[in-house]
Amino acid sequence: MVTYADRPWTKSYDEGVPHSLEPYPEIPLYALLDDAAKNHGDRVACIVSLELPVVGRIYNEVSYRELGELSDRLAAALADMGVKKGDRVAVDLVNSAQFAIAFFGILKAGGIVVALNPTFPPAQKARQIVDAGAEVAIVMSLFYEGLNSVRERTPLRRLIVTNIKEYFPGLGKFLFTVAREKKDGHRVEQLREGDVWLQDLLTKYLPSQRPKVDIKPKEDTAIFQFTGGTTGIPKAARSPHSALVNNAIQMRCWLAGDQSGEERFLAAIPLFHVYGMVAVMTFAVSMASAMIMVPNARDIDDVLGCIDRFKPTIFMGVPALYNAINNHPGVAAGKYDLSSIRACISGSAPLAPETKRRFEELTGGTVMEGFGMSEAPTATHCNPLRGENRVGSIGLPFPDVECRIVSLDDEVTDVPVGEIGELVLRGPAMMTGYHNQPTETANALRDGWLYTGDIARMDEDGYFYIVDRKKDMVLVGGFNVYPNEVEKVLMDHPAIAEAAVAGIPHPEKEGQEALKAWIVLKQGHSATEQEIIDFCAEQLAPYAVPRRLAFVEALPRTAVGKILRRELVNMEVEQQQQGVSSGAATA
Repeated sequence: MVTYADRPWTKSYDEGVPHSLEPYPEIPLYALLDDAAKNHGDRVACIVSLELPVVGRIYNEVSYRELGELSDRLAAALADMGVKKGDRVAVDLVNSAQFAIAFFGILKAGGIVVALNPTFPPAQKARQIVDAGAEVAIVMSLFYEGLNSVRERTPLRRLIVTNIKEYFPGLGKFLFTVAREKKDGHRVEQLREGDVWLQDLLTKYLPSQRPKVDIKPKEDTAIFQFTGGTTGIPKAARSPHSALVNNAIQMRCWLAGDQSGEERFLAAIPLFHVYGMVAVMTFAVSMASAMIMVPNARDIDDVLGCIDRFKPTIFMGVPALYNAINNHPGVAAGKYDLSSIRACISGSAPLAPETKRRFEELTGGTVMEGFGMSEAPTATHCNPLRGENRVGSIGLPFPDVECRIVSLDDEVTDVPVGEIGELVLRGPAMMTGYHNQPTETANALRDGWLYTGDIARMDEDGYFYIVDRKKDMVLVGGFNVYPNEVEKVLMDHPAIAEAAVAGIPHPEKEGQEALKAWIVLKQGHSATEQEIIDFCAEQLAPYAVPRRLAFVEALPRTAVGKILRRELVNMEVEQQQQGVSSGAATA
């Protein structure tokens, strides 16, 4: 009889992938950059580029030696500002050389990185800053005024500001300054007293002034990653240095045959998300490989231009991004060369077989569906690179990851292989808990096992399949959306009496979810769909705004008054099947 303790998945590993990678090096996360800067200083760390009319794409490169020295300088500056071991420092940056400088500079100062989502409205950023207790933030000039507008509600005492143009090549910097800086909102005429430009700090301090910090890799926290966890309530998962180091080592091993320094990573998925932070940035630095920075992955022309010009070999992404490339008219016309891509890991949402097939046809590479969580940063499962990729499967657990499927009734007993239950796991890349959330931590971490909140099954060969989610979290375009948060915003609208929010099958995009809100208006009040959408857009990230709305007289509830979201979703599915789906038909 096959059991989870047998680790049947190891027999399906690619040749050369060991069953265990122990012992893992006990080093702080920034040691990966120290090693790359020392031993491979001339290799390219970051490629930043800009597409300009007439001129075409111009670019600049930051070497590992430069990245190491710049992050040393920032660490010295942060220490002089009073940042000490364990202090949280917020980062409000898009994918850029500055993100890597900030990330490793904070760690070298002993700080904890709190990466904010730049697309969040200022009020939502403020809530996370307050929760984390961050007194210093490193922010793009584009978002500076927004953070300033909510600053008094937060513990922030100082902002370090950087402009996206600072690592553009000379001509690009000049043209950006003339043509786009003010128009697009990047220009800041004057900083608030006490705030400072990042470039001024990097000039003022020397690498030799970097502070000496005693980091215990398994105990000391490297990042706060905000997540809904297993309940949909946003909170910060605390992950130690060792978790990120170990996960990078696991991924490096999984892509057996990688050639250190010769790989090029497309950094299109956001680095503020743990997926990009670990599977792209940490992984790339561990191999002293180049990161091709794409500030906005929604700009598919820029994504494709970077692929065509800089020839990435590894492309971590999400199904929506791969699908957008598949359907781009320039790709169909043969405008872009995608043949450099050899390996992709797809995460954050189910990967449609047709999306995988078409992307592999276009590139000649392999797209592997995987699985991970902010609480196990970032990947725990993946299909093999050269072995069998099973349709609908998240693949096999990484080396040293133990997995079980436990009963949904008692949450302890292992169910028979092939039956569904909750996926629980443990391994060398795990969070230590949620910040200031002891109850949530106790619910998620039990006897060394992480309870994922995902309903799954395992087949006899050790391939895992996600069946459903226990939590009500909705995946919209690869981002987590928490219905409770959206409902709270809706309830603040003066015309709304009750509201329920849930994920529904996307009517136009197979295998994806859309967000829908069911609304009960107050008696005597009226509101249009657009008015409500605009109201939500002022307080929520763009992907969290419900753009499909239905006005109803009442919401279905349990005997104790809990709204039955699932019943609403089932009604929507029936309507879709009948071709009578209600609500605004927008993206």
